[in-house]
Amino acid sequence: MLRGPVRALFLLLAVLLGCGSAACGGPAGGPREDAAGLAIRRAVADWSARPPAALAALPLEGWTYEVTSVRRDGVRASAAARLRYRLAGYDAAPAGSDRSLALSEDGGRWKVTGDRPAAGAPPQLWDQGPVTVVRGEHVLVLGGAGRSRAELEAVAGVAGRTVPEVSAAWPRPWAGRVVVVVPGSLDAMAALLGRPVDAYRGLAAVTTALVGAAPAPADRVVVNPQAYGELSEEGRQVVLTHESTHVATRSATTDTTPLWLSEGFADWAAYRSAGRTPAQAAPALRRAVGRGELPSALPSNEEFTFGGDAQALARAYEGAWLACRLIADRWGEAALVRLYESAGRTALPMALRTTLDTDLPHLTQTWQSTLRKELR
Repeated sequence: MLRGPVRALFLLLAVLLGCGSAACGGPAGGPREDAAGLAIRRAVADWSARPPAALAALPLEGWTYEVTSVRRDGVRASAAARLRYRLAGYDAAPAGSDRSLALSEDGGRWKVTGDRPAAGAPPQLWDQGPVTVVRGEHVLVLGGAGRSRAELEAVAGVAGRTVPEVSAAWPRPWAGRVVVVVPGSLDAMAALLGRPVDAYRGLAAVTTALVGAAPAPADRVVVNPQAYGELSEEGRQVVLTHESTHVATRSATTDTTPLWLSEGFADWAAYRSAGRTPAQAAPALRRAVGRGELPSALPSNEEFTFGGDAQALARAYEGAWLACRLIADRWGEAALVRLYESAGRTALPMALRTTLDTDLPHLTQTWQSTLRKELR
């Protein structure tokens, strides 16, 4: 990720998966559910067979609502449901959203009259207004209310160029396609991700995914239009390459993968063809080394927490990038990829031993020597 105007946060926000039923009726509600309750469920099933006309431009498939509970008050009712859907050609598994449906009875028949996010659940992009869809090479861009087609086409152009870069850095099977969401504003972005606005202020993009899941979930790269718009063309390329790398490596990333490796690898992929020197791309760490403050260890997971010391966070990302760059230069790019895969399956000391034939103290010392040499 890119810090300040040129760092993007690596967020792994869980996307709930799995909808094995073609019907959206879900549990029948037990033997005590009356005929009206069953009729309400059938009404939801019939209604969900036809996605809203406003979403006609989206390549939707598997659009279903799984009803989990029904409450009725006379001729009005509400149903709690789980929406599941896929973007055809992009999602290997369903995206999900908790919804609250309103229904009314008319002439003895129930019909759905409203659909909104469940209490406490983030909205979907279309809940915020009209959605503009732009298709590019290797990319599908979804724009929120207020985003122009020209702006989205420009994003699609940059994002499309990231895919070959990512595939070159990560020569493992992956979808080779990305979905980029450009909300209408920073506030809209925060709402979609269910977090405070301050969590994303100044960040150009984030990635949503469930680490280590199989099959691959519905990954999304979500752009902060405000911060992204302030970047240079090179900065935008680096941001989206970094985030697309997280999409590509997501299935190999688990809770055992150190953040210095996952974030450093994504930056390494993003900077491979950028032609920037360590001194240019790691200014915060260069200043620290110049002051004699050489890091005593590779960045810990806690050092990647946003909301604290911005300079310390920058040093963590820069140090992670330089660690992955070192591994690629010293042991080879293929070895770096193998290390990433192994670190997602086993503890880091074992992964280092089996892929690089080294240990953490030796890697750390070599990294420190590299910092002294390249950040003078």
